[in-house]
Amino acid sequence: MKTSVIAYPRIGKDRELKFASEKFFKGQITEDVLSATAYEIRKENLLKEKEAGISFISSNDFSFYDNVLDAAYLFNIIPKRYSLLGLSPLETYFAMARGYQGDKGNVKALAMKKWFNTNYHYIVPEIDDDTEIRLSGNKPIEEFKEARALGIDTKIDIIGPFTLLKLARYTGNKSSKDFAKALIISYAELFDKLYQEGAEWIQLDEPWLVRDLNEEDKELFREIYKSLLENKKSLKFLLQTYFGDIRDIYSQVCDMAFDGIGLDFIEGRRTLDLVKSKGFPKGKIIFAGLVNGKNIWKNDYSKTLHILTELKNYASDIVLNTSCSLLHVPYSLENETKLSEVYLKHMAFAQEKLQELSQISSLYDFSESANVKDHPIYKENQLLFQGRINSVDQEVRNRVNSIKEEDYTRLPDFSEREKLQKEKLGLPLFPTTSIGSFPQTQDVRQNRQKLRKGLISLEEYRDFNKKKIAECIKLQEEIGLDVLVHGEYERNDMVEYFGENLEGYIFTEKAWVQSYGTRCVKPPIIWGDVSRKKPITVFWSKYAKSCTNKPVKGMLTGPVTILNWSFPREDISIKESTLQIALAIRDEVLDLEANGIDIIQIDEAALREKLPLRKSDWYSEYLDWAIPAFRLVHSGVKPETQIHTHMCYSEFTDIIPAIDAMDADVITFEASRSDLQILDSLKENNFRTEVGPGVYDIHSPRVPSVDEIVNALNAMRDRIEDSKLWVNPDCGLKTRGETETKASLINLVKAARIIRDK
Repeated sequence: MKTSVIAYPRIGKDRELKFASEKFFKGQITEDVLSATAYEIRKENLLKEKEAGISFISSNDFSFYDNVLDAAYLFNIIPKRYSLLGLSPLETYFAMARGYQGDKGNVKALAMKKWFNTNYHYIVPEIDDDTEIRLSGNKPIEEFKEARALGIDTKIDIIGPFTLLKLARYTGNKSSKDFAKALIISYAELFDKLYQEGAEWIQLDEPWLVRDLNEEDKELFREIYKSLLENKKSLKFLLQTYFGDIRDIYSQVCDMAFDGIGLDFIEGRRTLDLVKSKGFPKGKIIFAGLVNGKNIWKNDYSKTLHILTELKNYASDIVLNTSCSLLHVPYSLENETKLSEVYLKHMAFAQEKLQELSQISSLYDFSESANVKDHPIYKENQLLFQGRINSVDQEVRNRVNSIKEEDYTRLPDFSEREKLQKEKLGLPLFPTTSIGSFPQTQDVRQNRQKLRKGLISLEEYRDFNKKKIAECIKLQEEIGLDVLVHGEYERNDMVEYFGENLEGYIFTEKAWVQSYGTRCVKPPIIWGDVSRKKPITVFWSKYAKSCTNKPVKGMLTGPVTILNWSFPREDISIKESTLQIALAIRDEVLDLEANGIDIIQIDEAALREKLPLRKSDWYSEYLDWAIPAFRLVHSGVKPETQIHTHMCYSEFTDIIPAIDAMDADVITFEASRSDLQILDSLKENNFRTEVGPGVYDIHSPRVPSVDEIVNALNAMRDRIEDSKLWVNPDCGLKTRGETETKASLINLVKAARIIRDK
């Protein structure tokens, strides 16, 4: 059986691309040096896949920042504000991703959103009525030739035209169908050039097909591929889908002239049923996504082989595939030297998933002529699924089972709480605050590393952080913010930090996963039942409160985000895991309140990430327990205690009623990079919660002007009552520099005061 990998991680085994890119941004290295680093990463990835015996290896799965941005740039979908800067091609590319502020101009970055139901963020292409779509680059061609020079004939991985059009934002009067013809011509030109270079397979990623499709969507898809497949010459086209099933268009896809169809059998809950009920066309290859590209647990070979055996009855040619890109898992277990083999033997990162593909393929071939259960690899694999040590805590499970319906409801009603909180807190109109973290400077990271290496005592570590907190509080008072934060200097990551202080988690050393651009996260791993044994944040919040007479927010991460930004266990449901975490965070909320913290922020940045991609599944499979899980966290506090939450970089406009049902007192949103589009939805849905739409983008190094923020606030006031509007950045400031952070917050406060004075 042949094997395939949709795409491979690209940040580098030791985050080489991250560090090289950041040096390039600072002017410390040249484009040539950055490009050389990128080449070495691509080369290592290709050779690693070849060594593992992968039959279908992708090229063009590398990106300096984001693959969707690559596709937009390739087809000249470049807003004029970037092309007019007069920068080099690579600098223009990065200006679209990060914004630009320098001697050649000052522009904001393109919008950034979550990639379907993952924690990866893509750059949203922006198309105006004058956009001239045309092939304007050769990246796929060059990377195909580069791989061939290494002796590897690759399938070329490209974002499909349908998904590209659906992901784009249209700023004028035209829509996707108005640009389809130009995009078809541009893709056809690219295909012709690849054909001339001797390419055989082209992989077109069309994940949008797993969403709800209306007739207009289906017609657009048919129009695009009818044209593209009419003159494919000897090229073979693989239509690759992932993150779900394609039930809305399965039969039509099967009838089209694709040579291979990639289907997800992990998250595609109905994929197998579709194949069994509707069949699979003869002469086509099914690329069966059966090795999970989004979680780190070993594949259960018995289940995978069972599905492959069933598929054999419907498809004559099967290729074993990953369920999605391996971008969403860490590089290799080889980097993990401290975690016990007791745990490691249950895990497979990207490199180990290559081995799984190879082993499953061999076992499938073996099963054709012998009993696979006799194979030593099969036996070893099955031993892993006979139980996991230290994963069950009966006390935790009893507590979850004891949750009552009234535990999900906070009393009194929001409107009454709002009055009591305004009276107690005495905040001015348009109160100013930040989302939580302040810049994690080198000395902060070094202090944490020294503690971990045993070079300083816990007391020395705490004394350093207390000094940083005192400085942070003083800075915020000088700037004039109304509600202060402690800066989160003790936290490595908003999820990992809590995981380290909860029972049931295990941790890695270098299991980094790309979140966006150069930003990487190291998700903790949920191994067992989760509980809180002692307070986590109370010490730091109490100290910050002692440094000022102004209100200080307690800062927590919510249960849904902790679950979604961890690698969840697969032996119990994610609902049960989330409720366990919710009870642990509830204990922390009540401890903060008991220690005089009057404002508590419980971030749910990742609320949407496990939301099913089809609306019909939203409540039955997710929202009917995710929203109550959040309410469980805060339902026990007093009416006067103000509960905040924060959400960012996802599509929230269509779940506004569910967000309002979280029953927080204040919700802060990312809004700056999406031009405040979410505000119209808030108004349409009569959103009752107080709200702080981010007034500037913290993922860009540029400093917003006072006028820019004033204009944003005026736009907000058209849609939000003055009494409900908060003023804040759109996310935490951890990744920003100290100078730009201070300048930006000074301008934020000035803008708020201008509006307040009016």
